[in-house]
Amino acid sequence: MHPPEEPTLSGDTPAVRPTARPQPPAPRCGIPWQNRLAPAPAAGLDRFHALPHPQAVVTLLTCCGCLRWAERLADHRPYPDPESLLAAGDEASYDLTSAEQVEALAQEAPAPLPPARPGPGTLAAHTALRAAHAAYELRFRHAFVICLDGYRPDELMDQTLHAIRTRLAHEPDEERSVAAEELRRLAHARLARLAAGCP
Repeated sequence: MHPPEEPTLSGDTPAVRPTARPQPPAPRCGIPWQNRLAPAPAAGLDRFHALPHPQAVVTLLTCCGCLRWAERLADHRPYPDPESLLAAGDEASYDLTSAEQVEALAQEAPAPLPPARPGPGTLAAHTALRAAHAAYELRFRHAFVICLDGYRPDELMDQTLHAIRTRLAHEPDEERSVAAEELRRLAHARLARLAAGCP
C-alpha cells in the first residue's frame, strides 16, 4: 500500500509479497510512532520458529533490510524466548558493515509525516519538515531514519524536526553512526512486534 499524497519522511511501507508469503508482522521500515514494547506471548515466537527458512528471512527483512542480518537471525532459530531474539537482533545490527548499513538504509521508504497539533502552525511545521527531509537526502544520499518510541503523539513533530535539523549538521561519518543506531533501534522495535504477533 502506497503512502498518502502528502509530504513524507522515512517510514513504514509494507514489502511486496508473493502469493505464498505470509503477511509480515510489521512494516519493514520507518518510524514506529506509538510502539509500546509489551511482553511478547510465546505463541508469536513459536509461529516464527515454524516458518520455512525462506519465509523467515522474508519476514525478518521487514525488520531490517539487510539480507545477511535476516539470514543470520533465521539460521539461529529457535530462540528460547523473545528477549533472546531481541538480543540476537541487536548483536547482528552492531555487526553490520558499512556496505550492509547502506543496504538496509536503501530499504527505508517514505512514510506519512508525524501528526501535528491542529493550529495555524501546522502547515508551516510540515513545510519545514519537508524541506529538512529533502536537504537531508541530498546531503547524505539516503532516507532519514529515526525511532520515536517513548514520545507522546503530540511530541512527534517537534522531535522529528529537531532531530533532522541537528543531524543535517553532522559530518558524513558521524551521521553514518547515528543512522546505524537508529536502524538498530527500529529493528529492535520491529522484532518485538514480530515475536508478539507473527502470523
